[in-house]
Amino acid sequence: MNDGSLRLTVPTLFGLESVVAAEIKRLGLPDVSAEDGRVHCRGNLTDIARLNVSLRSGERVLLELGSFPARDFDALFEGVRALPWEDFIPREGAFPVKGYCLNSTLHSEPACQSVIKKAAAERLAAAYGLQELPESGALYQIQFSLFRDRAALLLDTTGPALYKRGYRQSSVLAPLRETLAAGLVQLMRWRGREPFRDPHCGSGTICIEAALIALNRAPGLDRSFAAQKWACLPGEAWSAAAEEALDKEFHGEYRITGSDMDPQALRAARTNAAAAGLEDVISFQKLDSARLTAETGPGVIVTNPPYGQRLLEAEQADALVRSFGAACAGLPAGWRVGVISPQKDFETLFGRKADRRRKLYNGKLACQFYMYS
Repeated sequence: MNDGSLRLTVPTLFGLESVVAAEIKRLGLPDVSAEDGRVHCRGNLTDIARLNVSLRSGERVLLELGSFPARDFDALFEGVRALPWEDFIPREGAFPVKGYCLNSTLHSEPACQSVIKKAAAERLAAAYGLQELPESGALYQIQFSLFRDRAALLLDTTGPALYKRGYRQSSVLAPLRETLAAGLVQLMRWRGREPFRDPHCGSGTICIEAALIALNRAPGLDRSFAAQKWACLPGEAWSAAAEEALDKEFHGEYRITGSDMDPQALRAARTNAAAAGLEDVISFQKLDSARLTAETGPGVIVTNPPYGQRLLEAEQADALVRSFGAACAGLPAGWRVGVISPQKDFETLFGRKADRRRKLYNGKLACQFYMYS
């Protein structure tokens, strides 16, 4: 099992597949391929720990046990029972099942859950010579997908999703998910050499993720993962992954600034930065984005301006984008600006067509990431 022959899958937010694929390639894993909403690669058990500790924009790390055609319940049952569950799940392991069906003959998720559970239990009971499995030990969450009559069966090695870094102690309305914030910074190709600004910083997530990138600090160092309790994955793999990540950290002076007009947001941002151990790396200040100025470039701005869902709020959000666009037009040459927004007329309001755009989702909200160079 530890010879690089495992197939690993990393679900992503739509639009960040290429970012996650690049992260995995930098970790040296082979056979990296991306499709809508997920990235695949090959690896060994140790790589499960490395991915969980180091990935910035992936949502979780899944171990794929197999995939097969499943047009009826008999095919689903036999396909699941044929998989080597005992290679990973010990006799005491708890193995709940969850997943989804899409464009398949088998469309009832509860029914598929029941069949998969029964088939996996039958295989494990035979392997351990038991009539009934205790399921009193560590969690081995089974995930399944049925898409166009093909079933894929996976084990979730992560537990709580990777965006739950552990530093968000305080928040404001509609915070940006950490994995998305990291993806935005990576799309702007910022590595810490130039000044970095977020003029609508809210609770500080973009600035914190930018600081982690500048320091090359792995985002998963201060949290735990489901597979840390797995009998098949030795504890040394996790300590080795942490040691490798720490060896790659940078140490230097970085110019990272977040600003906002809301005192409550700034308090939340400072609290979160301190929880991440970054209070000396990021500075926060009260500043209207319409009055944004910057030193001679190059530099990078990445931001998520507030937007309104009611008429009055929408009018205020439009006015903010207009004034922010005017301020950006006055920036020195060399500054690059990235703005994520759901506003359909954002470019008109901002006053300029973007050089590049990327469709992304902030939760369930369809957005565009507008990139100006």
